[in-house]
Amino acid sequence: MLEGLKKVLTNVSTRGAMGEIQAERILEQILAPAQYGKNVKTHPECKGQVEFAIKLPGIDGTMDEPVWLPIDCKFPKEDYERLLDAYETGDKKAVEKAYSTFESNVTAKAKTIRKEYVSAPHTTDFAVMFLPTEGLYADVVRRPGLFESLQRDHQIVVTGPSTLAAFVNSLQMGFRTLALETNASQVYNVLGTVKTEFVKFGEHLGKLHKQLNTAANTIGGDGESIQRRLRAMERALKEVEALDSPSNEIMNLLED
Repeated sequence: MLEGLKKVLTNVSTRGAMGEIQAERILEQILAPAQYGKNVKTHPECKGQVEFAIKLPGIDGTMDEPVWLPIDCKFPKEDYERLLDAYETGDKKAVEKAYSTFESNVTAKAKTIRKEYVSAPHTTDFAVMFLPTEGLYADVVRRPGLFESLQRDHQIVVTGPSTLAAFVNSLQMGFRTLALETNASQVYNVLGTVKTEFVKFGEHLGKLHKQLNTAANTIGGDGESIQRRLRAMERALKEVEALDSPSNEIMNLLED
């Protein structure tokens, strides 16, 4: 297994593309194309371009002037090969020596990423170092204090394929929360408009009510008086309807 991995590592072009392909595959599976960039110049005073950078909302909360989160792919090939060789021999001293060199290399790469790509407020105050194999990432985590030192002293978060996916997923949840907050803001604006129109509608009803009261008073009395008159008229009409065919009696009186 180690021999097969070393054969892959000996091909420089394969090794160089490996990290980028892995990282891009993870990003495109989770984020929309507009949510990240490739070969982005994140530091205004440095010429270098970071391989990937995720767009985050700017100070004003919009994407008009985004804050970039740099992600750089690293693969310390030679030092990692020596570490694998030391593992194969089982020599503890050789493993420790190789580990020490490997740690120095990773730390140096973290310093480079920080220097060339991190520039707040144009970027976040930290960057991500992506290691394209789980084994490589595991060896960084396994080294006592290395992972914490990279975060604390150099503001570099080290990720492997699985952890980068989890990290980006958490950012995507943040994007969705932001979208919900933005939509909520729009909803409140609509509700504000509805409230204004409802107040106007209430004022209009108030005026109409006054006009109706005036009309009722003109007719004679208030609304209750009108209702009493209507009920009296209804009773009278019912009595008229209750007459038992009065037409013959009326006709006889007219004939007399």
